Amino acid sequence: MTLTWARAACSHPALSGVSRAHFGELLEELAPKWQARRESALRERRGGERRRAAGAGRKQRLVFTDRLLVTLVHLRLGLPHAALAELYRVDRSTVSGAIRELRPLLATRGFAVPGQPGLRLHTLEDLFAYTAAEGVRLRIDGTEVQVRRPRAGRPGRKAFVSGKRRQNTIKTTTFSDGQGRTLFSGVVRPGRMHDQTAVRTEGIAEQFRHHPKVEAEVDEGYRGLANEFPDQVSAPPKKPKDDAPLGEHHAWREQRRRQSSARICVEHTNAEYKQWRPLQRFMGRRETYPETHLAIAALVSDRSARRATRRKLSTELVLARQVAY
Repeated sequence: MTLTWARAACSHPALSGVSRAHFGELLEELAPKWQARRESALRERRGGERRRAAGAGRKQRLVFTDRLLVTLVHLRLGLPHAALAELYRVDRSTVSGAIRELRPLLATRGFAVPGQPGLRLHTLEDLFAYTAAEGVRLRIDGTEVQVRRPRAGRPGRKAFVSGKRRQNTIKTTTFSDGQGRTLFSGVVRPGRMHDQTAVRTEGIAEQFRHHPKVEAEVDEGYRGLANEFPDQVSAPPKKPKDDAPLGEHHAWREQRRRQSSARICVEHTNAEYKQWRPLQRFMGRRETYPETHLAIAALVSDRSARRATRRKLSTELVLARQVAY
């Protein structure tokens, strides 16, 4: 198997998860950052400037293009490092080192903004400042991914046991717009922590307090947030009592349906993440999950930001013709 064949196979969108045009953009964006980081590490190891001209010394077994490709394939399909090493005819440690170098660069790229190619959101502060300026109504939802169970006797073993799934999981919070396009995804916490607790500890509630014009649609898990900010956050309406009039029950079902219809797009956003194998069931070390999640979510945001804005059809009744009486 030749290097050319391996490179052509890994660059296919079915393996890398990105189109070849998107891969070219990533190559142009990340190559200078990777080179600068590598030169900094070499300078620190040498204790000074280089003594030989550029290009001297041992040649790399994987150039930057191949390093980015094996990282994308690993993120997309979760292939073992040994399998990728066999594909490129290199040692497993070479692939492991390439992934350790490129994954942080992908994780720190930030999230693409629809219609503004030069703008990327990196923090919650960026997200709320953008939505306040553009008048975007947020959709917020949490998702969880199963992780490996820690060994017996380790401290904090029960911290990752989800009360909902009864498994060891890690939870994240996703923010999207009304079209289901990723604006931010993060706020990583153990599976035992409730969504409302994450709102308090990660500063989401504080951002709503600082940006009173920002509005959002949430599910029942964020009921406390909706109670604290009733004019900004919309949660599903509370179910009326059993002895309430039948009209109230019908009105409740209709309100719940409308609120769910406005919020369901963020569920579709979470489903886009689950197309990447590591976010279906994470088999790596839990310490690397936040970095893996951010890298994948940033790639998904690149694709979703390119989607055209769907026009929302109006349900307003319009008089078709004048009728003479």
